[in-house]
Amino acid sequence: MLQETWLRWADVDRSQVHDARAYLVRAVTRQALNRMRALARRREDYVGQWLPEPLLTRPDVADDVELAESVSIAMLTVLETLGPTERAVFVLREVFDLPYDEVAGAVGKTPAAVRQIARRARDHVAARRPRVSVSPSEHRAVMDRFLAALNTGRVQELMETMAPDVVLLADGGGRTAAAPAPVHGARLVATMLAGTDRAAFAYTVVWLNGVPAIRIESDSGRAAVSLVIENGHITRIYATSNPEKLTRLDSPADLTR
Repeated sequence: MLQETWLRWADVDRSQVHDARAYLVRAVTRQALNRMRALARRREDYVGQWLPEPLLTRPDVADDVELAESVSIAMLTVLETLGPTERAVFVLREVFDLPYDEVAGAVGKTPAAVRQIARRARDHVAARRPRVSVSPSEHRAVMDRFLAALNTGRVQELMETMAPDVVLLADGGGRTAAAPAPVHGARLVATMLAGTDRAAFAYTVVWLNGVPAIRIESDSGRAAVSLVIENGHITRIYATSNPEKLTRLDSPADLTR
């Protein structure tokens, strides 16, 4: 998308562009909208659960709380439930704080329509995003307890790290073994995790999408596991093992706004 925008920008008569920033925002947004619509059609044939791609980040991303939240797996998963235009409006307005008239130009709507779309998108996201924000240190502490319990293989100890209504979502994309549907409830999730061959996996704590997470290496491949934590317990587990989505786990991305 950036390459296509750059090529178009290279051919533009700059004397006819009154606001370069607005022009580029509009061009990138429209490229992104086309891309999202194409991906939506492909996702209809996707095998199993679909999760966003994990992204290796630096710990200092957490210093910008809003940026860290906007790239978290939990937030990206929520954003996927928005339509393309709603998602574009939400990101441009809530993450990048663009004025309504500039957002309107980017998505081809009137400012009044954009205000309505932004309100609907905010309400939609607010109803589905994690209810409690935790510090990186608290997140890491709960994750360490989870890993310690996982190493024991004891169902009860794993259950104690989770909320009763915890949900595990796994994305293998049909390329690796993964639960085809969400797994609900602490006992079911703990029993499934306790049954894995722990000796075959090597766990590394990394920063993914702005928070501490887990990278798993084994002879059969790799996986990335992100946790959502509320009130000291895990409420969501996102496990991605589709190799096509694990290409950005070796070099940290520099994220800024």
